[in-house]
Amino acid sequence: MGKVAFVFPGQGSQFVGMGQALTEQSEAARLVFQQADEALGFSLSGLCFEGPEEELRLTANTQPAILTASVAVLSAFQEKQPGFQPDFVAGHSLGEYSALVAAGALSFADAVKTVRARGQFMEEAVPAGEGAMSAVLNMDRAALHAVCEEVTASGHPVQLANMNCAGQIVISGSAEGVKLAGEKAKEAGAKRVLPLNVSGPFHSSLMQPAADKLHAVLAGITVQDAKIPVVANVSARPVSEAQSIVDSLVQQVSAPVLWEDSVQWMVEQDVTTFVEIGPGKVLAGLIKKIAPAETTIISVQDMDSLTELLNGGVLC
Repeated sequence: MGKVAFVFPGQGSQFVGMGQALTEQSEAARLVFQQADEALGFSLSGLCFEGPEEELRLTANTQPAILTASVAVLSAFQEKQPGFQPDFVAGHSLGEYSALVAAGALSFADAVKTVRARGQFMEEAVPAGEGAMSAVLNMDRAALHAVCEEVTASGHPVQLANMNCAGQIVISGSAEGVKLAGEKAKEAGAKRVLPLNVSGPFHSSLMQPAADKLHAVLAGITVQDAKIPVVANVSARPVSEAQSIVDSLVQQVSAPVLWEDSVQWMVEQDVTTFVEIGPGKVLAGLIKKIAPAETTIISVQDMDSLTELLNGGVLC
């Protein structure tokens, strides 16, 4: 039998109502939301369950909300299946913190406070309107990288930010840099360039001030060696040692998310089952475009999908 990886979603997977039904069916999930409210000093659970959506979409709220919803699903799973451990864990950007909680490297309370600060730092790093991100479809990575380097050399910084899957790469940087790179990408054969509705140029060099502030926060919490290998965004390779985890989290703020590479590496390690744990099905959709057709890919975000996972026999 092949290996199992648990993967955790990042920003963009949130929706009003996430986690509410699960907390009514799982005591472990309810306690996770309660712990988040206590750690943050406000009702994050109320924001997740009732909105308003415009408040939930704010980066400083979205990041702890998705982390909490994901860890609640994980806790409900552990309540039903105590003792089971996947062979690898990974998360997309913010989702890496959920993966680190799953791996025992971060306590949930420390993680939720850290991502709240991370979101605030990212919002503060670049004034509104000065940064941007766009998804570029059906363009070779090397060719798009060359376009970004050319535009950056002209004085308008832009770089590859998310390598999501073949044919879907997100670029990030100054508003003018992203605009110019998008135009040049289309001239070079990109199928489409889609501006993203985000509050800043995430995973670009413009986020370095946020990375520096995050480093100080991470220095003040306990990070332990991971009990499960965590496939890091910045390297697409596993990290387990505490200092390597801290270094990866700091780099991740301004470095590209190597998601396609991470999934490919896990497939090469004989991972045949990917379980997306948390709101939405974004990662499942990406993994279907990366992994072999026979790979088992399951999204778990509520009690129905959790029951389906447990009864499906794929974790035996």
